[in-house]
Amino acid sequence: MKQRLKHLINNNLLLKIASINSVSVALRIFSGLITSKLLAIFIGPNGLAYIGNLHDVINSGKAFSTLGLGNGIVKYVAEFRDNIIELGKIVSTVFYCILGALIIISLFVYFNAQTLNDIIFTSDNDYAYIIRFLGVVLPLYAFKTVMFSILNGLSRFKQILHITIVAQIIGLLLNVLLIWKFQLKGALLSILIVEIVLFLITLVSASDLWKYFRLISLKKIAVVHIKNLGAFTIMALFSATVLPLVSVFIRNYIIDDYGESQAGFWVAMQRISNYYLMFVTSLITLYILPRFSQINTSMGFRKEVFSFYKTIVPLFFVGLVIIYFLRSFIINLVFDKDFQPVTDLFLWQLLGDFIKVLSLVISYQFIAKKMVWHYIIVETLAIATILVTSIICIDYYGLIGVVKAHFVSYLIHFAILLFIFRKSLFGKFNTLKENHD
Repeated sequence: MKQRLKHLINNNLLLKIASINSVSVALRIFSGLITSKLLAIFIGPNGLAYIGNLHDVINSGKAFSTLGLGNGIVKYVAEFRDNIIELGKIVSTVFYCILGALIIISLFVYFNAQTLNDIIFTSDNDYAYIIRFLGVVLPLYAFKTVMFSILNGLSRFKQILHITIVAQIIGLLLNVLLIWKFQLKGALLSILIVEIVLFLITLVSASDLWKYFRLISLKKIAVVHIKNLGAFTIMALFSATVLPLVSVFIRNYIIDDYGESQAGFWVAMQRISNYYLMFVTSLITLYILPRFSQINTSMGFRKEVFSFYKTIVPLFFVGLVIIYFLRSFIINLVFDKDFQPVTDLFLWQLLGDFIKVLSLVISYQFIAKKMVWHYIIVETLAIATILVTSIICIDYYGLIGVVKAHFVSYLIHFAILLFIFRKSLFGKFNTLKENHD
């Protein structure tokens, strides 16, 4: 039985990546549990609400610093990995585009830190110094993202995961020290300091990637690749701009109507959600995007989608059921007794996250095939649905309404995706189009 299982994993790339990825995810979850426990002890629900806001700001800054080109780099490195001429054009185009964006966004964030602070936060808390620090850290994050994306495009999954594991161990130690010593300020600083650590480890561990950076030349910048990569920028920056703003709006809406602690409970639920979603979302990033980029037939697309559904989704579903029945234990383990109201949020959050994973697998086809307008229209509908349903459900049900809205919005999103890809997923093979326009 043991040998059969080992043979199955070794002969299934998806399961092989999943098994390697599980070590990294387990470590990330362990790190997250300890960090969350410290946040519960030293900060409480109120501070957690503002950490959620700051996370959204930082994530937007990260996306703009790289022009959202991470997925584009993965796609084209995977596509041109054996074509050194085109690879040189891609690397050169990406480098100079990101360099220009970095100069603008880093200076903007640094010199407008106080203004950004006043826009984002609803209390007298002053986090402008954190935002200035973000402006300094963004170049390091951008360079690390480029290196990770090249590794991903080259399918060097083990190297990515090894780097991530080392960074997580060091990051955990820094988190514990900073939160213990400086409480909320330490928690906020640790978010950015961990990015510096990840950059340094990547720089040392992936030093062999310098051969790709030696391809960089102004003469190799290709207009056609600027146009191609622009599609990824539009898709990534659209989500990076609108989604965090919607999250901040909903969080502040809860704060205004029900108080900071209630918003903190929602952030706590989101943190737990992020922990168990790590396994699937990281696997999708590592496996699905490179595979979809290489596949040019509807038959291949269907095969990969249903292979993921049959292989990974049942395991994920079982995990969600276990999490639901252990929700009280999880809250006490991750946070403390003050966070017990979070247990009421689990059912709808888990249901929503299950549908979210089903949707996420299919939606990566938009990115892989540069279906820009499909992506923007579907994302706009999804974001509008999240915003409207959240307001309605919060007003009607209270805090639990925000997770009910989460489920409803992703159910609608999944239905829209199934409609768009109905021929690829359910049509007869002899009538399928080989490429999506």
